[in-house]
Amino acid sequence: MRKLFLSLFAAALFSISASAQTKAQLTAKISIPTIQCEMSKKQIESSLDRYDGVVSAVVNVKRKEITVKYLTDRTNIEVIKTAIANAGYDAAEIGANPEAYKALPKCCKKPEDGGGTKKQ
Repeated sequence: MRKLFLSLFAAALFSISASAQTKAQLTAKISIPTIQCEMSKKQIESSLDRYDGVVSAVVNVKRKEITVKYLTDRTNIEVIKTAIANAGYDAAEIGANPEAYKALPKCCKKPEDGGGTKKQ
């Protein structure tokens, strides 16, 4: 009986400590008004995959937004927006890094700058 009680107690302590280690995860949607094509989508997703704390990043080109899941103890929404801006794209209220924007392929640039996809 004593062994059963000790094993139940140990299991309870283990489950409490395991749940205490669960990190808070948030999901945020960020507007990307300058996104133009699938190449942009791949570039933004792959650049965010390299950031510590970003669990997933999924870009919706038609809606011009990104859904990001991230761990709050490793990063925050402002760091993620800045990362998108550093990749050359506007992220909500943060403008694109001018040097990174210049380096984008023509199809990834804004239509007023001669970019975007051609409509058929």
